[in-house]
Amino acid sequence: MHVIHKILVANRGEIAVRVISTARKLGIKTVAVYSEIDADSMHVSYADEAYCIGEVELSDTYLNIAKIIEVATRSQCDAVHPGYGFLAENPLFVDACKQAGLIFIGPDTHAMKIMGNKIEARAFVKKINIPMTEGVTGTHEELEKTAHRIGFPVLLKAAAGGGGKGMRIVYEEKDLAEAIESTSRQARAYFGDETVYIEKFIEEPRHIEIQILGDNFGNVIHLYERECSIQRRYQKIIEESPSPTITPEVRIRMGEAAVAIGKAIGYSNAGTIEFLVDRNLDFYFLEMNTRIQVEHPVTEMVTGIDIVEEQIHVAAGHTLRLKQEDVQQKGHAIECRIYAEDPANNFQPSPGIMSFYKEPEIPGIRIDSGIGSNTEIKSSFDPMICKLVVWGNDRHDASRNMLQALNDYIIHGIRTNITYLVKLLQSEAFTTNTISTRFCDDHTAALVAEITKEKDEIPPHVPMIGYLMHTLTRVPEKNSGCCKKPNLWETIGYWRDQMTLRIQFEEKLYMVNIPRFSPTHFNFGILEQNYQAATVSSSNHHIEFTINHHNYFAYISENNENQAFLTIGGHIFQLKRHDILTETVSASVFEGSGHDSNHVTSPMPGKVIKIHVKAGDVVKKGDVLLIIEAMKMENLIVSPRNAEVKEVNVEVNDRVESSKVLVAFEDLETKKN
Repeated sequence: MHVIHKILVANRGEIAVRVISTARKLGIKTVAVYSEIDADSMHVSYADEAYCIGEVELSDTYLNIAKIIEVATRSQCDAVHPGYGFLAENPLFVDACKQAGLIFIGPDTHAMKIMGNKIEARAFVKKINIPMTEGVTGTHEELEKTAHRIGFPVLLKAAAGGGGKGMRIVYEEKDLAEAIESTSRQARAYFGDETVYIEKFIEEPRHIEIQILGDNFGNVIHLYERECSIQRRYQKIIEESPSPTITPEVRIRMGEAAVAIGKAIGYSNAGTIEFLVDRNLDFYFLEMNTRIQVEHPVTEMVTGIDIVEEQIHVAAGHTLRLKQEDVQQKGHAIECRIYAEDPANNFQPSPGIMSFYKEPEIPGIRIDSGIGSNTEIKSSFDPMICKLVVWGNDRHDASRNMLQALNDYIIHGIRTNITYLVKLLQSEAFTTNTISTRFCDDHTAALVAEITKEKDEIPPHVPMIGYLMHTLTRVPEKNSGCCKKPNLWETIGYWRDQMTLRIQFEEKLYMVNIPRFSPTHFNFGILEQNYQAATVSSSNHHIEFTINHHNYFAYISENNENQAFLTIGGHIFQLKRHDILTETVSASVFEGSGHDSNHVTSPMPGKVIKIHVKAGDVVKKGDVLLIIEAMKMENLIVSPRNAEVKEVNVEVNDRVESSKVLVAFEDLETKKN
């Protein structure tokens, strides 16, 4: 037995905060590590001690075993918790901890090596007669030659992969070679191992996983299942427990299969056995994750078991405190992952600084997050902002609670998937549980169209009036919230009998006439229509108001460039007054929405990982020019038109900021002349 007094958390963000929270509950001190760009992150200030271990590159910080071990020994830690991702499933890290006399809060290297390589894991599980899909292994050339044996479509996967990284569906044989190259490259970047293999792709499968716990004395139990079928880019965005899909009989058999795998491999600590389930409720082994999962809170909500606490208890050398009959599912839990991404643009990551952050304020919810207000969502890391988890007596009750929580979750300054999640939970496919892992592929276009239609039905004068009423009546010296910079009229006083202001609303410019107003009552003229408005209540970031006796409520914020964001009816609008005094001339200039097709700029900060073109190449509209890696995602940068490449301004491994000109074009007609 060991007594653990201090734990180093070898991770960042919400999982680091999550582990520290349980350690605090147990009276255990904690140590955080961080990169320079994470210096203001919550996990740094939340831990008892924190040490900077590098600048930006993951290889120099969160993946640097030597630095992390050095900090752990220097700060006199007893143990290391890896969280998930980074070094969580790296046997070399486990060995390094052991050699330094540190307890690794996770499984031993035997289980990690076998289950960490998906090819070896499949071979191991096959020996104990757990069903699995047909697969093909070998070199890239061998995969290309033999894939047809199992028939297309096939699923291409990274052998050392996890978390949905390094996975791609290939529907036709002609696309296989390029897919193997791309998946192999991604596998090498994320896992340091470019080995890939092929599985038969099951059409419309369910993704259901079983949480297990084991100790060093041969005891293994399961904590029942989580349904994780709703995914985008093979990464889960909604998880729930119990699964609304499987029957009690299938639940028992899947739990027994998971425990059998755990016992066969001698598994200790927390782990997850993932299965695919087909239309007939036949299940197939998919993989094992030898770590705690992102979605573990839904299991904790329905079982009442703190999985991180059990991890620490087992790592200290104790036997499991729970027997299988002690574990019960109560009620229903749903987890939504809140991401900084744009569902309308193929879920492209949306890093940046939040101008306003408000978490839901309703009872009975759980928010696992590593951020606070005005936090910058950085492009170097995964775009997940937090995990929002709710509990209900049943699935309907939990869904209702989640919708309430999502509608009360306000984030400005960056794009998020919150509105998308609302529409997803309201969709017939979700409410009737006719979902699969292809849900986002099949339904996103319709959901985005529904969101756009609903937003377009909100008359422009409503958000414009709410925004103007809020800004015209604020007291700058007492207001540290929205619209911090004084505008011209606040500086010299609203002395004119009538004002006409230019307001940029979304992509259009409007002239707003204000014939008169008092601190609480206004008259507005917009598009030859007159409106009478009154303020009901107002604070830094919200306003309740009436227009022609109709009631409205809005949240408002503004960034450092005087760009305002207003949430009303669940939708976010962007506005800008052009009478604002700004710190720089450029910030006050009206920026049109036209696209300069003479060059392509980076849509986000990131790292160039592949360049497809060179000066002199002729490209067509839609051709891939280069690939930028940002927020753990490969982003294809394509040509906006037919043209000749004039110059390429970046090289592989260059880090680029938003709006960096990547490729410049020359007209083909100009070249001919």
